[in-house]
Amino acid sequence: MSDSATSFKPGIGASSRLILAASLGNALEFYEILVYGYFAVTVSKAFFPSTDETVSLLVTLGTFGVAFLARPVGAIFLGAYGDRKGRKNALALSIMLMTIGTAAMTVMPTYGMIGIAAPILVLIARLLQGFSVGGEFASSTTFLVEHRPDRPAFFASWQWASQGLAALIATSFGILLTTTMSPADLNSWGWRIPFAFGLLVGPVGWYIRAHMPETPAFIEARAASNPVADVVVRQWDKLLLAVFAVVLSTTSQYILVYMPTYAIRSLGLSQSFGFIAAMLAALLQTVAVPLFGILADRIGQCRIMIVAAILFILTAYTAFALAVAHPSLAMLTAVVCWFSLLKSAYSGALPSLLTDVFPARTRVTGLALAYNIAVPVFGGFAPFAAESLIKITGNPLSPSYYVIGGAILSLIAILLLRRRSGIR
Repeated sequence: MSDSATSFKPGIGASSRLILAASLGNALEFYEILVYGYFAVTVSKAFFPSTDETVSLLVTLGTFGVAFLARPVGAIFLGAYGDRKGRKNALALSIMLMTIGTAAMTVMPTYGMIGIAAPILVLIARLLQGFSVGGEFASSTTFLVEHRPDRPAFFASWQWASQGLAALIATSFGILLTTTMSPADLNSWGWRIPFAFGLLVGPVGWYIRAHMPETPAFIEARAASNPVADVVVRQWDKLLLAVFAVVLSTTSQYILVYMPTYAIRSLGLSQSFGFIAAMLAALLQTVAVPLFGILADRIGQCRIMIVAAILFILTAYTAFALAVAHPSLAMLTAVVCWFSLLKSAYSGALPSLLTDVFPARTRVTGLALAYNIAVPVFGGFAPFAAESLIKITGNPLSPSYYVIGGAILSLIAILLLRRRSGIR
């Protein structure tokens, strides 16, 4: 085995470099998604103006979801690239493409400046970002687990801990901008500030990733000649169960992204209240996810995920009912923090479970396809679905049905994976 394959020894310094290298891109990906989602109302005015505010918002949220459709394409390309050329090379490529998309959003002219070209360019930028992140989660999760197979759940859990940190920064920007800037300034140019901040992360992440060693498992494994065909044809049953295992994690995450908009539209609360609640939930997720990762290494992933899924099913409707019955900052915070805690438990164990499902020779491809089929279908359109359910039914509690449905699908998948694969 080469020296580069044995570079990472147990220790705080080496472990920190490993986590930082693998998590920066994931954090940037989620940060940009959150900024777009949190500022959906503002973005709708800048790029998708309409005489009907609901239509404008739905088009904005629809564009949010459409960008996720590029993820499976990115998963096919970057997943196969990671299994053929190495996890490290796939990570460097994905963060470079991601940075280009973020830069485009930062300087994008508004509808008032260039007319119909503005929303078209926004869509193109979002599609590029969707493509670039198609292999991000799979490559970085595989990179972490293959370097530290002794503690896979803890190290892989930093994928979502980094998302919590990204959410913390994004919501902090939301609070700062909505409380210190006038609505006119915020709608005119203030919304570009958080996008510009995200742009700073990309070059740093690329440099760190370019100087990391490859994983021992990739160096030792015999790469599949066609990893996509291998996964789709020979491992289709594993792929299908992995897709449904991801459903609850992504539906709950993007319902949390939607909550600041929900606070404004359905609860009549101020935008800053929504950001404060989301920021506290993000802080909770940042701290809780690694703790659940440690627990998963000790007692097994499935046990934690089953309990979390059942609690989602039993409490989602009640949580939304309480928020509607008592619209306040305190109640909104309690609801989103409860969802964040359950999401942290489920997602803290999920990444390492997915790496157990697929063999090393097709691991990046398998994870990439599973994650990027589930996220566009069930996660990317979650804000759009939630807003549409409310508009169709007239019931502000209807987003809970979406969460419950996702929890049921994932619970069934986890039970089947546990039975068929022997995963704890």
